[in-house]
Amino acid sequence: MVMTTNTNTTNANTTNTNTTNAGDTMNTTATVSARLDFAKSAPKVFRSLVGFDAAARDGLDPALVELIQIRASHLNHCAYCLHMHTNDARKAGESEDRLHMVPVWREARHFFTEKERAALALTEAVTRVADAGVPDDVYAEAAAHFDDQELAHVLALILTINTWNRVALATAKVAGTDERR
Repeated sequence: MVMTTNTNTTNANTTNTNTTNAGDTMNTTATVSARLDFAKSAPKVFRSLVGFDAAARDGLDPALVELIQIRASHLNHCAYCLHMHTNDARKAGESEDRLHMVPVWREARHFFTEKERAALALTEAVTRVADAGVPDDVYAEAAAHFDDQELAHVLALILTINTWNRVALATAKVAGTDERR
C-alpha cells in the first residue's frame, strides 16, 4: 500500500442513538479531531516507506502481493488498506470468488495454490507475531515454496503492509478515499 497526502482535514461528526431503560431516546455526538498528515509531517520517513514497499514487491507475483496485503489488512482491521488492495486486485484481474475467500482461506483451500496458502499462513504468523511468534512449521512451509530472495521479499512485503496498516489506523484514514494518483 502506498499512501499519499491526507486530504481530509477534519472527520465528520458521528451521531449515535441510544435507548434508555425507560424507552427514551437520547442522541450523543462524538467528534473525532483531525489527525496529522503523515506524508507531510514526516516526508523523509514517508518516502522511505514508499521505497521499502517498492523494493519488497520487486520480483513478486502481483496477485500474491495483493493477497498478502489483503490478508494483513483484514487481520489489522484496516478498512482503508483493505478497500485499496481489494480494488487493486480487481484491477489486476483477481476474481471476486478469491477475494471473498481470503479471510477464510483455510476453509477454502481449493481457491489458492500451495504457494499462496504458504504466503497467507506466513502473513498471519508475522502479522500476529506477538501471539506465538512465527511457528517453525509455518516458516518451513513458506521456505519450501519460495527461494531465499523471494522469501525475503515476501517477509519485507508483510512488514510493509503491517506498517502501512498502522499508519492508516493511527492517522484515521477513511476507507474509500484512496489518494494515490
